[in-house]
Amino acid sequence: MSRTEKIAIGSILVGLVVLALKTFAWWLTGSVALMSDAMESIVNVATAVAALIAIRIAARPADRDHPYGHHKAEFFSAVLEGVMIIVAALLILREAWHGFLAPRMLEAPLEGLLVNGFASVLNAIWCWVLISRGRRLRSPALVADGHHLLSDVISSGGVVLGVALAVVTGWAVLDPALAALVAVNILWSGWKVMTASLSGLMDEAVDNGTLDDIRAIISDKATGALEAHDLRTRHAGPRTFIDFHLVVDGQTTVDAAHDICDRIEQALKAKLPDAMITIHVEPEHKAKHAGVLVI
Repeated sequence: MSRTEKIAIGSILVGLVVLALKTFAWWLTGSVALMSDAMESIVNVATAVAALIAIRIAARPADRDHPYGHHKAEFFSAVLEGVMIIVAALLILREAWHGFLAPRMLEAPLEGLLVNGFASVLNAIWCWVLISRGRRLRSPALVADGHHLLSDVISSGGVVLGVALAVVTGWAVLDPALAALVAVNILWSGWKVMTASLSGLMDEAVDNGTLDDIRAIISDKATGALEAHDLRTRHAGPRTFIDFHLVVDGQTTVDAAHDICDRIEQALKAKLPDAMITIHVEPEHKAKHAGVLVI
């Protein structure tokens, strides 16, 4: 089992514990705001399961029907997370509206807030694990799950402070008002998760910093060639796809051209271990005098 899968399984276990704690806090108080917090935890568990499934599919090797691998499965998981987040936010808004129509004071607020606060601390710790490890492992599913949890941690902190204020002031209407604010925050989080994932599904190029590194490596390691042009990149989960045309002197032997390509590929893989590289060798008359010039 890969490290990515182990972290995804950890997300499910942490999500179940947090869900149980937040549901208990809601049961103690009857707070609509704490109910909204608990409802978001249901989404956390569901999306963690979806992320695990996507990670396992993405880890499958390339086959006849999917010669480029299954790496984009993680982006589908992240899009699903965004959709589920938005659905949860709409359900919370519905409950908040009922709370506005019939506000009521909370029961056992101190106990409920303590339980909910402890659950939020667990979420905060796991959120850091997901984002840091997800970036290191280049897993969109883990990073998306981490950002979702981050929004949960922020909204939970606001809920705890707001519910405490409602208890102190006696303004029962603050409880559904906070639930509505949580829902708006969740909607924004879901939108960001979906847009980030859609860029991967649309074969978005690597970021400018990585592209500059790729250009520099080609320029430095292509000694013996004349130029490289039509450089294209895209990313799919942990995999980066790189392809370009390499122009060599017409008298260059196949063996010599192959050696140049091997040298470039080794250097690129040292920088991007999961890269899949395609180099099309062309004779001198195909030069465009543009793109990457060889040092």
